[in-house]
Amino acid sequence: MPVESTGSHLSSNAVSDFNSRKFKFWSFVSMFLLVFVHGYNLHERYMQPWTIPGEPLSFTTFTEYFLANGIFRFRIPMLFIISGYLFALNDARPYGQRTKKRLKTLLVPYLIWSAVGFAFTYCLELFPGSREMVSNSNIVRIDDTRTLLHEYHWYEMLVKWILLPVPYQLWFIRVLLIYNIAYPAIRWCVTHPVARWIFFGIAFLMWFFTLGFVLFEGEGLLYFSLGVWIQKTNFNIDIPPRWLKPLWWGAAFGALAAGKTVIAFLGQPFLGNAIFPVLTLMHKLVIFSGLLAAWYGCDGLVTWFMQRQWFVWLAAFAFIIYAVHAPLVAYATEALFAVVSQVPHYRILTFIFLPLTIIALAVATGALLRKAWPGLYGVLTGGRGM
Repeated sequence: MPVESTGSHLSSNAVSDFNSRKFKFWSFVSMFLLVFVHGYNLHERYMQPWTIPGEPLSFTTFTEYFLANGIFRFRIPMLFIISGYLFALNDARPYGQRTKKRLKTLLVPYLIWSAVGFAFTYCLELFPGSREMVSNSNIVRIDDTRTLLHEYHWYEMLVKWILLPVPYQLWFIRVLLIYNIAYPAIRWCVTHPVARWIFFGIAFLMWFFTLGFVLFEGEGLLYFSLGVWIQKTNFNIDIPPRWLKPLWWGAAFGALAAGKTVIAFLGQPFLGNAIFPVLTLMHKLVIFSGLLAAWYGCDGLVTWFMQRQWFVWLAAFAFIIYAVHAPLVAYATEALFAVVSQVPHYRILTFIFLPLTIIALAVATGALLRKAWPGLYGVLTGGRGM
């Protein structure tokens, strides 16, 4: 999410100007990479830390898995840390005031975009060709026999709209809102000398074993809370201690992501069922090393991009990219495959160019809305990128 998603307006007293730009940079980059993650198009589309692709190793399969289920996976933890850190900066504001604002900046866009995705999918189901596309995507599958929204009961439609949106990326907003509401309890837990160890122990186990449910999701809870702890303890986010030097963590990041990819394709005959905990462990190490390498090791990259006006302009549309891209990217992948399946290397070409096309369309849509109907744009984005 963009920096504005925290409901915080940064001041020079809160964070340095460079870190303010750094938050915005990583917020945009995370949304940009998210489109590629959701554009992953191997046979086994639903990725978990332990996912085995179920097809032969090739340039295409290695590249997609290495990027989408490896290198790019640090982005959501990065967003949760930023969100927790920035929310913790504003403790001087009344809790009720901040919570009310979060309902406007998170809940309202969440419900609107969930409804848009639902309506879009429902309309696609009205036509035979696109109905099959929706069914094949399995995005709205509710059981072994019902794969379309038209087959839902009314109360299942309500649950889908409120808790399990068709635009599946909205889970981030849902759990972030819950963490914001629960912030006083989270802050107490991470700052209390005894409770801190118990709380982080539980959060770590939830994260490591990918545990969670609709309201509290393991990965988000750990990293949002870590962001709060970093802010409350004044942990140095500018200069890493010796054990966090980015050069070594960056090397580990690339090596672990590559190793995990090779094991996912070739490791099961040697490891048997042990492959699943091995992949899970490597996945978590990829995320942790990627966070450290990105945050502490890319300051030159942040400086270069944030000095370019075109990039600053583009970064303002991070939320629109986030909101628009799914389930569109999944449906478009199915539609493209039906047309270009005879083209050489069509899967890797789709993986590269379809996300770029959707990002361009999202930015163009956002720019038009912001210029023509700024009030509507503000509602749709929760006031972000205005």
